[in-house]
Amino acid sequence: MTPEFTFCLISLFVLAGIGTPIAYSILLSAFVYLAAGGQSIGVAGKILMDGLNQSFVLLAVPLFIVAANIMNSGTISDRLLNFCVALVGRFRGGLGHVNIVASLIFSGMSGSAVADAAGIGKIIIDMMTRDGRYPRGYAAAITAASATIGPIIPPSIPMVLYALVSNASIGYLFLGGIIPGLFMGLVLMIMNGWIAHKRNFALEKTVPLRELPKHTLDAFPALIMPAILLYGIYGGVATPTEAAAIAAAYALLLSVFLYRVMKVKTLYRILVESARSSAAVGIVIGGALILNYIVASENIPDQVAHTMVGLNVPPLAFLIGVNILILLLGCVLDASTIILVIIPLFLPTCTNLGIDLVHFGVVAVVNCMIGLITPPYGILLFVLNAITRIPLAEIIREVWLFLAVLVLALLVLILFPSATLWLPRVFGYAG
Repeated sequence: MTPEFTFCLISLFVLAGIGTPIAYSILLSAFVYLAAGGQSIGVAGKILMDGLNQSFVLLAVPLFIVAANIMNSGTISDRLLNFCVALVGRFRGGLGHVNIVASLIFSGMSGSAVADAAGIGKIIIDMMTRDGRYPRGYAAAITAASATIGPIIPPSIPMVLYALVSNASIGYLFLGGIIPGLFMGLVLMIMNGWIAHKRNFALEKTVPLRELPKHTLDAFPALIMPAILLYGIYGGVATPTEAAAIAAAYALLLSVFLYRVMKVKTLYRILVESARSSAAVGIVIGGALILNYIVASENIPDQVAHTMVGLNVPPLAFLIGVNILILLLGCVLDASTIILVIIPLFLPTCTNLGIDLVHFGVVAVVNCMIGLITPPYGILLFVLNAITRIPLAEIIREVWLFLAVLVLALLVLILFPSATLWLPRVFGYAG
């Protein structure tokens, strides 16, 4: 390790430790490296522009953000919620099941855990806490846990970022996330059902089965959005980036012409919010591109790969070790930072050990999403605390059981790669 890289790491940890936003910490520590090595800071600009110009897929990120914000506005989310209540609200812990199923459905439209939690999640929390039917902390905790499914079922912004650093197929990554996402939803529903019976949560008013077709038809235009996305990608009609544009356009058409709830003022607000969110992600991506150049210049990925191969570490032991590390880092780092900065260090070792990059990517993204609800950082916990004013301590107290079953689901996905790779192989993946 060169002195320049040592200065870079010290700067990164010091800046992050004193509370500097992680994107700025990465950028400033990269500048320290360039300055210490006598390189022009203009190199950073060139790396950034080259990285963006060569990554057309990054355009999918702001487009998915726009689509999610449009779906969160108006009556689209309300129609989806009514459908979910009619479908699973009849069971004990019904609104908890509604929460999870709504996240499963909405995940096929947003690609963002924060969008799920801040949008449709807030509506469900209000429903769950009305008249004291569910404890506030429990409602927020299950909302945070179910929102982690958002970036697993396609579309997925974190998987787009992983594809950027790994060159894995976005299409096969999207397919690989479907079964794991459904499995996560299943284990959360089992845990919710167990807790509901243990605490004797009240049963909700049952929606007659004869009304289910009506609610299904009402929500159908929104429900078919994931199918349109997947057909566009796997039918050869559109690239993932073009599919993201189709998703945003479809959501806008639904709001303007079918449901007639979108006003010009609302659309302007959505575009401004989307631009801010995209800029926040873009700063992290920019810093990560520069830091990845530094890491590559120091030949660290190859050194890690040679060290691991030299130790004769079995692939399964390597996978478990890396995932434990990611879980620990998820307690203090943002998911985008882990995907863009930390995960690339292990990709050469995965290749050398014969670990499939689609399997590794899906497992890594699931792991990063679990980090979103892991104290003390757990950004979803802070998001829900900010938008609902439910004390953070109450949310953390209730989130541990959901966190435990998600970690168990992660272990199953690590031990059984076929759960992730079966669907991509059906569609021709040779990995």
